[in-house]
Amino acid sequence: MNLATVIEAHDAERVALISRGKTTTYGQLREQVAQIRGALVASGVAPGDRVAIVSANNWYFVAGYLATLGVGAVAVPLNPQSPPPEITRELALVGAKLALVGPSGRRTVAEADAASLPGYAGSVEVGDLLGADPAPVVERQDDDVAALLFTSGTVGAPRAAMLTHGNLTANIAQLLASPERPEGADDVALGVLPLFHVFGLNTLLGLALHVGATIVLVERFDPHTTLEAIGRHGVTVVSGVPTMWAAWAGLPGAAPDAMASVRLAVSGAAPLDPVVRRAVRQRFGVDLVEGYGLTEASPAVTSGFGHDAPDGSIGVPLPGVSVRLVDASGEDALVGDPGEIWVKGPNVFAGYWHDDEATQAALTPEGWLRTGDMAVVDDAGYLSLVDRAKDVIIVSGFNVYPGEVEEVLAEHPAVDAAAVVGVPHPHSGEAVKAFVVPAPGAHVDEDAVIDHAGRHLARYKCPSTVEFVDELPHGITGKVVRRALR
Repeated sequence: MNLATVIEAHDAERVALISRGKTTTYGQLREQVAQIRGALVASGVAPGDRVAIVSANNWYFVAGYLATLGVGAVAVPLNPQSPPPEITRELALVGAKLALVGPSGRRTVAEADAASLPGYAGSVEVGDLLGADPAPVVERQDDDVAALLFTSGTVGAPRAAMLTHGNLTANIAQLLASPERPEGADDVALGVLPLFHVFGLNTLLGLALHVGATIVLVERFDPHTTLEAIGRHGVTVVSGVPTMWAAWAGLPGAAPDAMASVRLAVSGAAPLDPVVRRAVRQRFGVDLVEGYGLTEASPAVTSGFGHDAPDGSIGVPLPGVSVRLVDASGEDALVGDPGEIWVKGPNVFAGYWHDDEATQAALTPEGWLRTGDMAVVDDAGYLSLVDRAKDVIIVSGFNVYPGEVEEVLAEHPAVDAAAVVGVPHPHSGEAVKAFVVPAPGAHVDEDAVIDHAGRHLARYKCPSTVEFVDELPHGITGKVVRRALR
């Protein structure tokens, strides 16, 4: 098996992608991807090699991703908006052999420190690989790694989660096994979720390609233009994060029938405020389905699809996914009592790349994934998130791990110590706030701290505000007490 074969069986004339004003049929996509596979093989890419994909949501990403999987290599989707130092760190961590780029990722990757990356052959634009002699799809096993996705993880600093061909394929099958089939070949899906994020990569792209649907690829979210695209293309399936739905619901002048073609609306990646769900229903007549997932589960774990889940609920476990709520004593939590979500199933990841310690912390010997998220279950079996056991900050659906930001801030010569927490934000759900202790005798202002972070981290990870303090609160173990900062 190979996940790349997902496009092989569909009608050649059916439209697969609408990207940058151009349509690509499934027949054309198959031919293009086969040529790119041939170019990758000719350049020496072998099964198991890591190939970065650095592109916005467009044809370049999809073709590069499928071709990478097809030659048996491991796809490593990276944020094209990340600054060069962050791209360099990620390429180094996975030992990337090559980077496939689209127009949006060309400059960022070109400015990465290639000299510090042994075995790295540089970058190439996906479109330049067309015209090579086609190469066949390489057979892979279920447990062969298909993709490495960077995540804050259930513990520790950001690391690369290993998702196998079996993991990704299993989660697509689990989604399709919902009480009401969520997607079909006649659907048109809005591809606005970033494809370097697992929600966009598998729940959106993987599922849509599997059923032979059409994907309207959008490179950057703007509430007005995306709402216009929904009507122009007759979009029937929209997946988004809560901040997107809030932006649409609050858009001045939006027509009540702007989402008349939408039959399935999904929210995930962050908790959905019931106020937003009600606003979307009142504004557009669309019922939002909320689900829960995480990178390590490929990603979907629960869904309200096909169930009359109440506001604030993340639904019930998908078919084929087992969920436990575990209390502090290690026992199953009682109905109504909070417990940490544990997940088990063929969609659960193989571990973290070259990090056995973190893998063992996340996975029990029996194969249960400790998510670090807390939930309760009611008498009807509906789950609701109540807290996060970890300190992850969720900005517009993206996880930000405080330790990564703090490490960068501490590198500033005028910073003696730093700690960051998440604070409420009207547009992104949460924002990063930094508390900084200046170095003795040093003078530093808020703009200097934020600019320093921006040179090393993706924008969504950077502090939006900085508060200068004389000291940080510490507990008896010496760790910063973040709840005191909040």
